[in-house]
Amino acid sequence: MTGTRLSIRIDLKNGDRIGPGKIALLEAIRDTGSISAGARKIGMSYRRAWLLVEQINVALQQPGVASTMGGRQGGGAVVTPVGERMIDIYRSIERVARESAGDEFRAVEKIVRKGKRKEK
Repeated sequence: MTGTRLSIRIDLKNGDRIGPGKIALLEAIRDTGSISAGARKIGMSYRRAWLLVEQINVALQQPGVASTMGGRQGGGAVVTPVGERMIDIYRSIERVARESAGDEFRAVEKIVRKGKRKEK
């Protein structure tokens, strides 16, 4: 990973949270059509992914992920329109924050140590 980056977590009024892990999982499920494949894609355990999907679905007014029934190919999962909207909103917040804080990011880059920190 290169450069300073921004990580945003949205603390919702209902006490739930949406952050980079849940958004990455939603994107991975969207890309793979499966919770398990999405979890593998981002290096997450299936159990952790399933728990996060449950948290997402409880937090939103409508589920962000829906399971599909299996046939010969087995079941899968899809990101619903509400889940897609959450991804879009989150990525928009990130983009606006990054653009708004460009000068501050450059200032941070000037004062941080270059290269990877050595462990003791």
